[in-house]
Amino acid sequence: MAENMFERASREAAEAEAPLAARMRPRTLDEVVGQRHLLAPGSSLRASIEHDAVWSAILWGPPGTGKTTLARLAAAATRRRFIQLSAVTSGVRDVRDAVTGAREALTYQQRRTVVFIDEIHRFNKAQQDALLPHVEDGTIVLWGATTENPYTSVIAPLLSRVRVLRLEPLSRDDLRVIVQRAIDDTGCGLGGSGLTFDSTAVNAIVAGAGGDARTALNWTEAAALHATVLGSADVDAETVRQAVLERGVRYDRAGDDHFDTISAFIKSVRGSDPDAALLWLGKMLAAGEAPEFIARRLVILASEDIGNADPHALPLATAAAGAVERVGLPEGRYALAQATIYLACAPKSNAAGRALDAAEEAIAAGANLEVPPHLRNTPPRGPHEADADYLYPHDYPDNYVNQAYAPPSMRKLRFYDGRGAGQESELWRRLQQRRRAGDRGSDATAQDPAN
Repeated sequence: MAENMFERASREAAEAEAPLAARMRPRTLDEVVGQRHLLAPGSSLRASIEHDAVWSAILWGPPGTGKTTLARLAAAATRRRFIQLSAVTSGVRDVRDAVTGAREALTYQQRRTVVFIDEIHRFNKAQQDALLPHVEDGTIVLWGATTENPYTSVIAPLLSRVRVLRLEPLSRDDLRVIVQRAIDDTGCGLGGSGLTFDSTAVNAIVAGAGGDARTALNWTEAAALHATVLGSADVDAETVRQAVLERGVRYDRAGDDHFDTISAFIKSVRGSDPDAALLWLGKMLAAGEAPEFIARRLVILASEDIGNADPHALPLATAAAGAVERVGLPEGRYALAQATIYLACAPKSNAAGRALDAAEEAIAAGANLEVPPHLRNTPPRGPHEADADYLYPHDYPDNYVNQAYAPPSMRKLRFYDGRGAGQESELWRRLQQRRRAGDRGSDATAQDPAN
């Protein structure tokens, strides 16, 4: 049913009062900034929209990257009904009502429906199950939006019926275009406000938005309002700083950004880049990440990626974890920074982990695990006698004696290869030297401490 003039006037008034981010929402595919991998001419998604052959999809990406906008544009471009639900406030009944409306529109108006479910990962299994038959029979085209990994948060039967589209954070150039468009636009934007944004203001907004267009536009609007309150027509970086007070770091301690950030932190330390590691450490601390979690990762890093290349790394990381536990934040951040810098700059070796992995693989493959008789915990024959077959290394020069410690069939196997930097190479050199000395000596010589 067409809206009457009162309804239209009410809608236009509401739109005029909407936030800048809502007013500047693109109205056509050509107005969308970013996500070229999805919307470039000839791309699969764009072709499906332009040929009225839209398929169901899950839009996966961080906030402010255009998930809702894409769904709205797909529905508008194909002249389909658009129903928006939020998984936070909607349930199975809302889904059923949407499906009923879609079926009636298809039957009586020959018009199809796009059902958009924001934060679809928050739907439980039963709620997601309720969507399956209607997606499969084409009653609705489902577009879901999620900031979480859909392969772990959306049920497999539903995933098999949709396509997953990954949206990336917007680049700084993309954000600069969006912000400048909002500043210049005289219809929905700030073009008629009489305000002038200098380059420092735009740069501050772009740098602080973190790839989020909604945040960028909200900051732009906040800076404009603050300048108006101050009675100034000029907006600069200081105006932006005063308007937004503090940058909010996008970070979900239970979601993808949590895992992505700790992954970047670990890989930066492993890659010997202390500056990048400190950047990710700062992000986690600013976002309220538990310092104990970071400290545990540093302890793991010290053994997994440094090990015997620098034996001081593990005690230092353990000490940092203890310091965090004892003093907490904010002072504990210094211990985390100290350990992060040391581990990032330390020589690297993963020889210990690889050696253990190789040993466990041999065990899984059926290695002989029978303990040789001379190594068993056999009681001595008398109160002052030891096992005569076991050679006590400390009775020999350099505290070493050539002696078999593995079952006969396993004595030729080598799990540890000594590949690593720093002191790992020295350990390997010493081990090889002892092995060569043992190979040169006879068993009789090895068993005579006098030699």
